[in-house]
Amino acid sequence: MEKKTINLKQASFTQSINISAQWCKEWGEDLLSEEVLADRIAELIKTRNGIRGFFAYALSDKDCFLLDKLPFSLIYKLNEGGDAVAEIVVKNLIMSSAQIIFHRRDNNHEYEITSEIISDRCKAILRLLETRSVTKSVNQVLRNLDTMGNSFDNSLKYDSEQKDFIKKQILDVAQ
Repeated sequence: MEKKTINLKQASFTQSINISAQWCKEWGEDLLSEEVLADRIAELIKTRNGIRGFFAYALSDKDCFLLDKLPFSLIYKLNEGGDAVAEIVVKNLIMSSAQIIFHRRDNNHEYEITSEIISDRCKAILRLLETRSVTKSVNQVLRNLDTMGNSFDNSLKYDSEQKDFIKKQILDVAQ
């Protein structure tokens, strides 16, 4: 039987999530070195689907500790990703921060904790990324925060409590 391989440049969003999950699992089981994993991730995040899929998985999976440990080789490769990496991490910080408030209001502590984990992982990454890229992404979000929202089409705008909390989370990155 012939082994199927996926061309990372053509991977769908879902495939990118699954690829990331497999690699994180292999890394967690010491089957992949940090350097090999970082090289693979660097290739994956060269596409829109790849970067979205990697961060969708690695930020949200409570059993993937890669973004908690943040190996130097990974940070180096993420910095090579430039503005695109900073942008997606900032967007995930914004969305998870707004969700913290939403879940807190809804008394859904499990989802609130998950959103807090994502937010904390985002802040940790942003502290280690190239400052110019992070500042550029953060300033863009702060300029557009009033028109941003908690839905794909931005029809549900962030309310004042969410916007205040998002600003607090952004300021927390600098500490």
